Amino acid sequence: MPSDDDDAPLVPIVCEECETTSRIPLSEVPDKIRKHNDQLHDGEDIAQVDPEIVRHVTDLAAEDIVVSDDGT
Repeated sequence: MPSDDDDAPLVPIVCEECETTSRIPLSEVPDKIRKHNDQLHDGEDIAQVDPEIVRHVTDLAAEDIVVSDDGT
């Protein structure tokens, strides 16, 4: 029987300093990034969600805000 994480969207995480990438379930993103950065980078925000994904989500949110402001 599949778990909830099996159906969860996977988010690409990158750490340029470690030269690693991985995909983790959305629900685990904050904890996994924090744990990685705490253990390997003295808590500095080095590992992060792939910047391309962040830009794409930001663009989508901005489009929604513009549509909402138009009153439609």
